[in-house]
Amino acid sequence: MQLEKKRSFKVGGCLRTNLLTILTVTGVIVGIGLGFLLREAKDEWVQREIVYVRFIGDLFLRMLKALILPLIVASLVSAIGSLDLSLSGRIGARAIVYYMVTTVCAVVLGIILVMLIQPGKGGERNKELEEQGGRNVTTPDTLMDLVRNMFPPNLVQASIEQYQTTLIYPGNDSIPMHKWKMSSQHQDGTNILGLVVFATVLGICLGKMREKGKPLVDFFACLSEAMMIITNWVVWLSPVGVCFLIAGQLIEQKDFIKLFANLGYYFGTVLAGLFIHGFIILPIIYTIFTKTLPFRFIMNMTQAIATAFGTASSSATLPITIQCLEEKNGVDPRVARFVLPIGATINMDGTALYEAVAAIFIAQVVGRELDIGKYIAISITSTAASIGAAGIPQAGLVTMVMVLNTIGLPAEYVAYIIPVDWLLDRFRTAINVLGDSIGAGIVDLMSRRELGKLDVRIKSEEAELNEFRNHNLNGIDSHEQNHS
Repeated sequence: MQLEKKRSFKVGGCLRTNLLTILTVTGVIVGIGLGFLLREAKDEWVQREIVYVRFIGDLFLRMLKALILPLIVASLVSAIGSLDLSLSGRIGARAIVYYMVTTVCAVVLGIILVMLIQPGKGGERNKELEEQGGRNVTTPDTLMDLVRNMFPPNLVQASIEQYQTTLIYPGNDSIPMHKWKMSSQHQDGTNILGLVVFATVLGICLGKMREKGKPLVDFFACLSEAMMIITNWVVWLSPVGVCFLIAGQLIEQKDFIKLFANLGYYFGTVLAGLFIHGFIILPIIYTIFTKTLPFRFIMNMTQAIATAFGTASSSATLPITIQCLEEKNGVDPRVARFVLPIGATINMDGTALYEAVAAIFIAQVVGRELDIGKYIAISITSTAASIGAAGIPQAGLVTMVMVLNTIGLPAEYVAYIIPVDWLLDRFRTAINVLGDSIGAGIVDLMSRRELGKLDVRIKSEEAELNEFRNHNLNGIDSHEQNHS
């Protein structure tokens, strides 16, 4: 009898702990089912009806996006400001090394798979798709825009807009693109990269100021904590929000059978690459560095992964990712809030793999032979493009143009992959979030000894400061008694 009570207590505790995760995964499944059910209910859905279906999901997405700016700035400033400068440098270096290694692994894996499977061989060229215009852009302009966005001249503007170079079509196809007139514009969308750079520099500065900077560090720490509490409120909407986001997106698509008949092999290649990278390569890296199996860690991140799939935004998922890491996986808040905002901006393993596969797939479809130099160029450019993806509007497709230009293919060819990009975007975002989370877990374990020493030093300094204050207060009291 007592054994049964213990079992029921354990089951009840497990359900309470993982209730939100179970509900979110259920929301994804219900959303897919609801989407297909509504598609069958009507032959054609008008835009207004789709907006009605997506409405609750859009509200959820708007709430999450509203938390990004204060959370990223406050988390980075408080995390870096509370760390010793040399320690924050080591933690940052470990994170960046992890990001670069995993991104290169993803690109190489993508290239190997697309060369083995060859999804574009025998594909039919679509003249209508090739004639659809893309944004005129060159690789140097894209890379320079990335660097420009790292240093925004106006932080208020950076909160709502990003800088973008545009080329003005001269009306004559014989004029090469690098001779076109250059202009610039600001696109809607938070310049996360610029804000991350500013918050990092401010955090380093406050850490260097020590006691003088402590009030401002405390302010940002308090703001960060408040954002996490608000996140905890918003996150309970995720099962419903994710459900209606997915249902609305499925209704919007026209003909699934025709779509996957044309792009099925490409879609399967990208999915295979994402699965191998996310659930084989990344767990192996985690096991090597932590000497523990990754299954519990990954299971604890299910809530964040499901939300990433539903929202298709690693930045929007950031509050939930931080919450899962700190509360379920026990990652030190100083590490999670330092590493994750940077990872959500520059670590895009899934995007890097997708860029490489897509570029080679398009080359295969149009019959363009690639030599070893082109494959190396794709590797480098895909890595750079994935880093810049968060700082450029319409991330995946704009950076895809950059990769195509590197191998001499026109921007219009990006239209070949647009029909399935919306769905692949959700899968690669989920892998991006998983990669960021595993990176934070590895960096946390490697930094625990140093963080422990820092905690001991801080406690010692606080004890000395309290002793000094008590000594001064006793001196003042005795002086007043003697005076009286």
